[in-house]
Amino acid sequence: MKKIFFTPGPTQLYDFVPEMIEDAIRKNIPSLSHRGKEFEEIFRHTTSSIKHLLGIPDNFHIFFLSSGTEAMERVIENCAEKCSFHFVNGAFSERFYQTALELRKSAVKIEAKAGKGFDFLSVKIPDETELICFTHNETSTGVAINMDGVYRIKRKNPEKIIAVDIVSSAPYVNIDYSLIDCAFFSVQKGFGMPAGLGVIIVNGRCIDKSRCLMEKGCNIGSYHSFVSLLKHAEKNQTPETPNVLGIYLLGKVCDELNKIGIEKTRKETEKKAEMVYDFFDNHPKYKPFVEDEHLRSKTVIAISTANSSEVIKTLSKQGFIVGSGYKDFKEKQIRIANFPMHKIEDVNGLLKVLGTI
Repeated sequence: MKKIFFTPGPTQLYDFVPEMIEDAIRKNIPSLSHRGKEFEEIFRHTTSSIKHLLGIPDNFHIFFLSSGTEAMERVIENCAEKCSFHFVNGAFSERFYQTALELRKSAVKIEAKAGKGFDFLSVKIPDETELICFTHNETSTGVAINMDGVYRIKRKNPEKIIAVDIVSSAPYVNIDYSLIDCAFFSVQKGFGMPAGLGVIIVNGRCIDKSRCLMEKGCNIGSYHSFVSLLKHAEKNQTPETPNVLGIYLLGKVCDELNKIGIEKTRKETEKKAEMVYDFFDNHPKYKPFVEDEHLRSKTVIAISTANSSEVIKTLSKQGFIVGSGYKDFKEKQIRIANFPMHKIEDVNGLLKVLGTI
């Protein structure tokens, strides 16, 4: 039986990715030297394709890391000497905050209950804050904050660096890069690829802050400091031997998404999300965990159930693999991914099975 993965990540691969992998192996892409001209062209092409897809201005730099989790650490090391501020409403935004504490920063957080959002109008950012950290789409609970709230904070605090985790909302999320300084994602969710590659997008303010901290003798990391990453990126290279295959595949996936068009991708994502939410809003037993429609994620949909393991088992028997709830919600929820590679006909098939449970 063919399995279709609606898991929050890793998730379903794009249909065209296996063929891309085979083609890459035929071309010996995994064996290329990261100091050779062929890799430099792959680096150049992939960064260009990402920028085109996501509407990233030319004055932003793209660096390749191992994961979104590593990106949290790099952002904090390079953009905060002492003080960071964190908007926390779930396990992954909490991880961002805890990473700052582990790096011995004076981190402060404002916390919302699971499934809830923030009152951005009333938030007061401490004057000493250097870095403000957001998680746009909280994978653990299915909450997506409104980017207008992020922009409001930036306008009120123009001198502070704004970093946004878009791990489970890219490429769907539409960002005004003139109002943030840094964003990051990994490829095993919305880009429908095997895990093992993180991408961080930074502007000149982040680079300047990193250099300033380095000159002060602060720890900004070693080979993956922003200073080191930029030095190599300017030559279309990486500091170390990277995930060459992943970088190559990401460029090819972005090429395909650019052919489709990002607006079409976003509209299809919203249509599928509407199908799922409408189904569960009218379901007699299972309901969306996030009650406020304005906070409901379009890409990771959390559903409250009384017997998540039974629901997951029944779906699996029909070839549909969904995620369980995260940590405290493991037995109380299922999470359904709705990324660009998920097809409308497969969403219909999933909902048809759910209608029998």
